[in-house]
Amino acid sequence: MANRLAGLPSVFQEDGIGETLRQHKHFVQQLYLEDEVPWVVGYSGGKDSTATLQLVWLAIAELDESQRQKPVHVISTDTLVENPIVAAWVTHSLDKINEAAKASSLPFVAHRLTPEVEDTFWVNLIGKGYPAPRHKFRWCTERLKIKPSNRFIRNVVRRNGEAILVLGTRKAESAKRASTMKKLEEHRVRDRLSPNASLPGCLVLSPLEDWSNDDVWLFLMQVDNPWGYRNKDLLTMYQGASEDGECPLVVDTSTPSCGDSRFGCWVCTLVDKDRSMTAMIQNDEEKEWMLPLLELRNELDTPNDRPLRDFRRMTGAVQLFHDRPIPGPYTQKARETWLRRVLQAQRWVRENGPKDVRSIELITAAELAEIRRIWVVEKHEIEDLLPGIYEEETGEPYPDAASRNDSPLGPEGLEALKQVCGDDSLHYELTRNLLSLEWQYRTHLKRRGLLDRIEAMVRRGYYESADDATDYARKRKHALDAARELAAREIDEAPRYAKPSLFEV
Repeated sequence: MANRLAGLPSVFQEDGIGETLRQHKHFVQQLYLEDEVPWVVGYSGGKDSTATLQLVWLAIAELDESQRQKPVHVISTDTLVENPIVAAWVTHSLDKINEAAKASSLPFVAHRLTPEVEDTFWVNLIGKGYPAPRHKFRWCTERLKIKPSNRFIRNVVRRNGEAILVLGTRKAESAKRASTMKKLEEHRVRDRLSPNASLPGCLVLSPLEDWSNDDVWLFLMQVDNPWGYRNKDLLTMYQGASEDGECPLVVDTSTPSCGDSRFGCWVCTLVDKDRSMTAMIQNDEEKEWMLPLLELRNELDTPNDRPLRDFRRMTGAVQLFHDRPIPGPYTQKARETWLRRVLQAQRWVRENGPKDVRSIELITAAELAEIRRIWVVEKHEIEDLLPGIYEEETGEPYPDAASRNDSPLGPEGLEALKQVCGDDSLHYELTRNLLSLEWQYRTHLKRRGLLDRIEAMVRRGYYESADDATDYARKRKHALDAARELAAREIDEAPRYAKPSLFEV
């Protein structure tokens, strides 16, 4: 157990669970009544955040109605690629929280937060071509987790001047977590309230900081859930996986990624294997409908994705590492393939899964629209293939079928251009992109910046092939290295003159 590894005894050992909980609730009540600063409780649906919210709820519920006027916001961030079982659990739980709070005249308000459409996983991977996240390029956590929660918290601080963020972080989670919390304790300005470097005006309260893993489960099993959820069902969900842990509310990069937790994003490639989903499928035949998701996740986690990526970076530059080009974003063909795979998985789940997942959305209509815009407008892929791919893979009409992307060339014109360019894909891409760029500027009264964009586009398509681009980059790098070496040698060989002393002057 984590508490044994950390050497932490049970918090209930000395006074028993009843008296210890009474002391904890009294502390929460005192802090709640101390000022008018609103509270924000991070809730992920896992054991730690559930226990934290449950403790706060029970404490405030014991106050007189006239005393419980200060709002307590309960926020949960849905990345839109959460494990579907956990996502459904959390969504239903948020509904129950709002219903129970209203019925009992409690100040709790639950909020389901999602990333902006331009920050979602599929818009960045399929739309922009970002490669599947790796530890050296973990672009997902900031966009999917940190920004939505921080945006909400900052708005609360902006309206009220300050906020108290209540989290279920515990020292027994890991040695790193214990070290981080201990350092923050040194800067506390109020009892158990730690500052947050990334959120000015926000103090962090961790009421379970000294609780062990066993303490959390003992509390959840001994005390009924106050908003009407069954904690035993939560335990059952945990037992369906091989490892213990949860995906916490993430407000900064010091928080462990979802990949380090049992319940995280089903597309996560920051771990070697998605043990939670694998265990769920193996332990319960009724969850085999998630198998296409697991297969897609494993495809994203390919050891060598160079064949799927452009030899140029996002900027169009060719960069070398040990004389090999550093791969850039996914190619147009790879992005189209990923879109097909997501839609195929979605269709399979809808057709073969249980009734409660028949309407599952692995990728939303808003994401599809943004991906289409990026492809056509930003990447100049005027073929506008997304609506056709959607209809082929889902068997349904594209949701925004009435919209049309105005194009300088229709399908026949593009086909003719392909025939003229033959096997020279870079020539086709350059010509197509230049036509698209000129078409975008056709209605502009001022064409400022057009020539610069044309020059950048020509530089991007300047090469005959990927090998030609690599050879050019190597020659350029060797020439620059030689020039630097010559300059350094000339400086070393230049005569040096001693600085005259004051008396000589």
